[in-house]
Amino acid sequence: MTVPGIFAPPAVQARLLDLQRIDDELTRVAQHRRRLEQAADVTAAEAERSALRRTAADRRGELEDLRTRIGRVETDVRTVEQRLERDRERLATTSSPKDAHGLEQEIASLRRRREALEDDELELMEQVEAVEAAAGEVAAALDEVEQRLAAMRTDRDDALAGLDAQQTDAAARRTALVEELPADLVALYDRQRTRYGVGAARLVGAVSEGSNMALTGADLAEVRAAAPEAIVLDPESNCILVRA
Repeated sequence: MTVPGIFAPPAVQARLLDLQRIDDELTRVAQHRRRLEQAADVTAAEAERSALRRTAADRRGELEDLRTRIGRVETDVRTVEQRLERDRERLATTSSPKDAHGLEQEIASLRRRREALEDDELELMEQVEAVEAAAGEVAAALDEVEQRLAAMRTDRDDALAGLDAQQTDAAARRTALVEELPADLVALYDRQRTRYGVGAARLVGAVSEGSNMALTGADLAEVRAAAPEAIVLDPESNCILVRA
């Protein structure tokens, strides 16, 4: 329980509590930083944005496909109209009843074909209109998410900047305090804190604030029998016990 070879006046040992408070502050800052960096609302907004971007890409693909199909239909319509014009010219100049009958039948067939193509084109254009409307809704939703995400990130960055300042201040105070303490005492404190989570805690009566448990009668008697300059460890939490 008593650490051999390391001694420090009670007032110096008491300053380990200040060091522990600073380290607790640094731990809280680090935990707060992790929570901010892993914020569920930001993660959810990013996932929503990714989904909307995929949907927007799908709508663009649909529009490209529809416009390609419209282009093919328009080409077919032009071809049919060219054939109609040619057949009309031939019909106007032919003197053969048989040829005229054949041309009239072909013209009627081409007109039906043109009407069918125009119906197809109209249907495709209606589909384009519907997809464009859907794409507009997706774009509006994506813009809203982008703005919301930007606001979240601004708030987060402001909070992180505040944490950076707090961390810098606490780290500077820690460095200044460590420089005033014996190196072997600080090394012991750091080792115990790294291993067990707490480097130093007060002994209040029979209760260790490191474990929040009362020492046994035998342990308490041993602590009280130790010299004031002796370094005593809590038998439960293994932190340095700072005796009042």
